[in-house]
Amino acid sequence: MSERTILVLGASGLIGRFVTDDLRGRGFRVVGVARSLSPAQKMSALDIERPILSLDVAALMRLLGEHAVDVVVNCLGVLQDGPGSSTSAVHRDFVARLLQAIGGSGRAIRLVQISIPGTTETDRTAFAATKREAERLIVASGIPRAVLRPGFVVAPTAYGGSAMLRALAAFPVDLPAKEMATPFQPVAVEDISATIAWLAARDADDAAVKAVSWDLMQAEPVTMAGVIAPFRVAFGTAGWPRVAMPRFMLDLGAKIGDLANHLGWMPPMRSTAIAELRRGVRGDPAAWIAATGIAPKTLTDVVGRRPATIQDKWFARLFLVKALIFASLVAFWIVSGFIALFVSYRAAAGILSAHDFPPALVDPITIGTSLMDMGIGVLIAFRRTAAIGLVAGIVASLGYMVGAAILTPDLWIEPLGALVKTGPAIVLMLVALLMLDNR
Repeated sequence: MSERTILVLGASGLIGRFVTDDLRGRGFRVVGVARSLSPAQKMSALDIERPILSLDVAALMRLLGEHAVDVVVNCLGVLQDGPGSSTSAVHRDFVARLLQAIGGSGRAIRLVQISIPGTTETDRTAFAATKREAERLIVASGIPRAVLRPGFVVAPTAYGGSAMLRALAAFPVDLPAKEMATPFQPVAVEDISATIAWLAARDADDAAVKAVSWDLMQAEPVTMAGVIAPFRVAFGTAGWPRVAMPRFMLDLGAKIGDLANHLGWMPPMRSTAIAELRRGVRGDPAAWIAATGIAPKTLTDVVGRRPATIQDKWFARLFLVKALIFASLVAFWIVSGFIALFVSYRAAAGILSAHDFPPALVDPITIGTSLMDMGIGVLIAFRRTAAIGLVAGIVASLGYMVGAAILTPDLWIEPLGALVKTGPAIVLMLVALLMLDNR
């Protein structure tokens, strides 16, 4: 078993990262590949950064051959189309190239595909439809394969939807009653990894597991409310009175999330996420349990037997607040610059004139600083440039404070305390900068 080599594609994600580390602990040689890895995720020389989705068939064949791969675990997935991400490119086109590479490698390689529960008849999103297309391509290829369809994944770490449910558990808020009653069968990420280990220990040509499709989830039916409940017990919020979110607010949140998605962010509340949430997560794990002998862990096993740590509580409480912080900073910089340039231009320029600035500099400085403020807001709005915008905002704010102290010191004692309030704004930008990481 220790000689088997497993290639995990998408080793920076929720499932991919856990599987990579867990399988190494079980004695397998695991090559973890991702487009980008955080410094904390580079735990081994076999954690490799590659532009996976840009690799053609020949490059994928070289990757398989260089590492003498026996099992490929494809954890790649994208929830929704957006800048730099395409559901069809990730779920369908890449899988087609991967299948060609495995078929042409000359090796007996098993493909383990991480898919989603459900059926074609209930697929309503591009996410689900392209995942299902990938399954059809895999079946048609005839290569040794295992299509695993995990339920709602519960893991020690939390990204996306799992982080949003933790945030709900930390606040006295429920989703609308209909959504809370949606079937939502969970699975522990440990059970996914144990299944992959079980498959990897068997030869690719083992007839009993040469072509399997399994639902991986707790057998007992659970609703979304039932998934959130153990987290509330762990957070100490189970006894709190709660208010149900109106349905229109959930839809509005999805629209705002879609807008943020176009700016490069990946909020958990997007139209695809809400559509999949309303469909629910259900399946039949009987075949998986019978074949592997794995007894699925229950939510009580995974969540309910230990209180949340202070790290858990801080993350859950701040997860939704993070979006509010960034939105308020974008609005602060853009609106303040807009007001100074278009609404109260004379008043803004008058401050400089009243402090004996050379008349030739009044208009350029007023216009320049207003445009700079709006530019900082735009930089913060886009995920790719947010860090630059935040640093620029901190520098600009410090510049305003120092400049005012030298040139217009009386502004420090004006009744509304505009300059005094710049200090907390700097602190908020520093907080946003520290919260920017997603992995």
